[in-house]
Amino acid sequence: MLPDVTDLANTISLTPAKAIGIPIALVGAVFLAIGAQLQHRGVVKVETQSETRSSGGLRLGQLFALLRRPSWVFGTLLLGLAVVFQLTSLYFAPIIVVQPLGAIALIITAVVNARVSGVRLTRRAIRSISFCIVGVGLFVTIATITGQSKEISQTELVIVLVLLVVITVAFAIVFALLRKRFEAIIYIVGAGVLYGFVATLAKVVIDRIHTLFIGASDTHGFEWLTLTCVIALIAAAAMGGYFVQSAYSSGPPDLVIAGLTVIDPLVAVSIGIVVLQEAADAPWYAIVAFIVAGILAVYGVFQLSKHHPQTQH
Repeated sequence: MLPDVTDLANTISLTPAKAIGIPIALVGAVFLAIGAQLQHRGVVKVETQSETRSSGGLRLGQLFALLRRPSWVFGTLLLGLAVVFQLTSLYFAPIIVVQPLGAIALIITAVVNARVSGVRLTRRAIRSISFCIVGVGLFVTIATITGQSKEISQTELVIVLVLLVVITVAFAIVFALLRKRFEAIIYIVGAGVLYGFVATLAKVVIDRIHTLFIGASDTHGFEWLTLTCVIALIAAAAMGGYFVQSAYSSGPPDLVIAGLTVIDPLVAVSIGIVVLQEAADAPWYAIVAFIVAGILAVYGVFQLSKHHPQTQH
């Protein structure tokens, strides 16, 4: 039994250099929470001034109007800082460790939004948030114990890019056909899925740039596939950003953050498990636990969209 325990300790332990990524990710989560609240305030004010509630997403004129709202601009700057801290944390630590730490932003946003809006969270809403936190925490704990981080191959990267293209096209078609029927939860799911791919591609680009600078002999270099990753990353981030702003117009900020901090890491870690085979050596009960944890977290998001006081009419 002793060798097994030793192997487990070696698997889940973080070196001091990698552990630096954890506090960096937590600071980014704080910026994410505050920035989301400010952006939500700006979107609500723009919609109020337009005198008509936009159905099927924000219109182009409303998007330009956001640039004139100080709260939205400042919130965007804070979100920019959150992205910088997130990317920095990904440089130091594995994605399965730091990406889900954004769930801390859900707690902060829920508390801040309750105070700002004067709307107290109900027991059902608090229970839904608890499902999100527990589900994500369990999912990542299992991933940290059973997952084996490795460098992504060219073939695996192509698969990730193809999946991103397929999903983006699917969302674009659904958006074009069902634009008027879109509600906050649909935008949130779309943004969470896209940002999950963004996080994965960002980790790939960061690792390849790092490998290029240290001059490793086995590096692929910053070649055309890496450039394709950068382009795909920017496109997915832009589309996800539009979905987030549209979600703010039809839902409270803590619901938006719940979707992003749950669906985003679930997608990113799932890519690592399914495509990159990072959990290939995991026992069968770990796979079952993955599924249960994911269901708990996603269930919490949908329940929060149903029972949040600000989504009930």
